[in-house]
Amino acid sequence: MRVLLSIKPEFVEKIFSGEKKFEYRKAIFTNKDVNKIVVYATMPVGRIVGEFLIEDILTSSPKAIWNKTKEFSGVQYDFFKSYFDGRDKAYAIKIGSPILYAEPIDPKDMNAQFVTPQSFMYWD
Repeated sequence: MRVLLSIKPEFVEKIFSGEKKFEYRKAIFTNKDVNKIVVYATMPVGRIVGEFLIEDILTSSPKAIWNKTKEFSGVQYDFFKSYFDGRDKAYAIKIGSPILYAEPIDPKDMNAQFVTPQSFMYWD
């Protein structure tokens, strides 16, 4: 099963360059059958640009997650700290086998009623 994640273009670039090997989330999907992420680059791109496999999902305190993932976070500590400010739990999706599509896909070509998910949506 796949999930569509909305990710800022600056982080999308780092994912597909290999610099960012963890995608951080405040909330995570509950369906345990999800094994692949489809990447939607938010505006100004506004396209589905690639996908990657989920190698693992780490769950812990923000401090523990940072300590385990900082080498391949693709973000500065200040950004990370601000993102998880006030949270007791953080999630880090370990990125596996990223594939950048040769041609980005406009999701509205697939579904005219497409609405960009705030965080994620299950994707058939």
